[in-house]
Amino acid sequence: MRRLPRPLLTVLALLAALLSLTATPSTAGTAERAAAEASFKVLGLYSGTYDQAHISFAREANTWFPQAGAANGFTYTPSTDWNLLANGGVDAYDVVLFLDDSPHSAAQRSGFERYMRAGGAWLGFHVSAFTTEAQSWPWYHNQFLGSGNFKSNTWGPTTAVLRAEDRTHPSTVNLPQTFTSSVSEWYSWSNDLRNNPDIDILASVDPSSFPLGTSAGETWYSGYYPILWTNRQYKMLYANFGHNAMNYATDTPLSSTFASATQNRFLLDGLKWLGGAGSTEPPVEGIPETAWYSLGSRSNGMCVDARGASTVNGTAVQQYTCNGTVAQQFQFRPTDGGYVRIAARGNPQQVVDVTDRSTAQGAPLQLWSYSSGLNQQWQPVRESSGSYHFSARHSGQCLSAATTGADSVQLTQRPCDGSAAQSFGLTAQP
Repeated sequence: MRRLPRPLLTVLALLAALLSLTATPSTAGTAERAAAEASFKVLGLYSGTYDQAHISFAREANTWFPQAGAANGFTYTPSTDWNLLANGGVDAYDVVLFLDDSPHSAAQRSGFERYMRAGGAWLGFHVSAFTTEAQSWPWYHNQFLGSGNFKSNTWGPTTAVLRAEDRTHPSTVNLPQTFTSSVSEWYSWSNDLRNNPDIDILASVDPSSFPLGTSAGETWYSGYYPILWTNRQYKMLYANFGHNAMNYATDTPLSSTFASATQNRFLLDGLKWLGGAGSTEPPVEGIPETAWYSLGSRSNGMCVDARGASTVNGTAVQQYTCNGTVAQQFQFRPTDGGYVRIAARGNPQQVVDVTDRSTAQGAPLQLWSYSSGLNQQWQPVRESSGSYHFSARHSGQCLSAATTGADSVQLTQRPCDGSAAQSFGLTAQP
């Protein structure tokens, strides 16, 4: 092979060095820069060993939080190494999450208490507060959480209508007065948090939820049940949810803890407060309430349509080739808390309704006379593309088209997943 002259080799080396300075960064480099630019770091501790429902939640949390972090200015690191609390490793993080467990060893417990007393921040879910031996760690269960021992639970897992009691806190400032949670099992506690001057209850079960539960022996019919709270002496939040519905025989999740867009808003705003990232803007941008719009699906280009241009109760809300007719025109009339009713132009008293108030995945949509039902109210959330997705108030699930482009396929509600089938472009109509 012929060798190049040394002067030419030197010139080529210089050119290569210059090109490396101007070349497009690698994916790894971009990821490193994004991590460096993130405003705060979150550590998610979990065990992943007990109860398939808790394991399911931890798995989806370890998928959802990194995606949420990329869009909201934080990094997320999952770990099963609870000794990070004992050896000071947690100090590298601004916020620590307990997903499905709590510290067990004395060193882990004292390390976590030191971290919190030194100004650390914490968000705990569901079973992270569970105990029947509160006196084995009184600082955590009686002082920090304030809840004491586990007292009772609901079964099976269901959604709940929650009432925001303090809408001035940074984690709840963007929540409506009432909203529907995602599916969970719900816990109650031996201590009455209302009697603890350090505890600020952020949300509790609204009486409209009762009866809450599906098993006669594990159903709440009345009472007061805090769901979200903070301790004013620490930078912390506790959320009672974090238990998915499961088919235990096949280890198949039947629900998602992240199906409620409103509940997710609490998580994101709460994390930003915990991480010191400041306040966030409300997620809902107003749609002019006097205009009429067609809704085009981003998944297939079809339009939301009232079947046969009918406006009687029970008319199927379907997808159909866009044609500009009145059957494909809707108006977004505010109710309260950022929710709207989606009124049909042919008869504005008819609105998009989840059939039979169902909270089931795949429940069909219809037109029905408006009666202030939670299944007739939708939260419009503007996406970065300018399109919208719509979350049902009673179930937290999203209005969904089909992925295929066939005419006359009835629309449904499904867990919000960010897919194109749940994203709709609004086009103003004359």
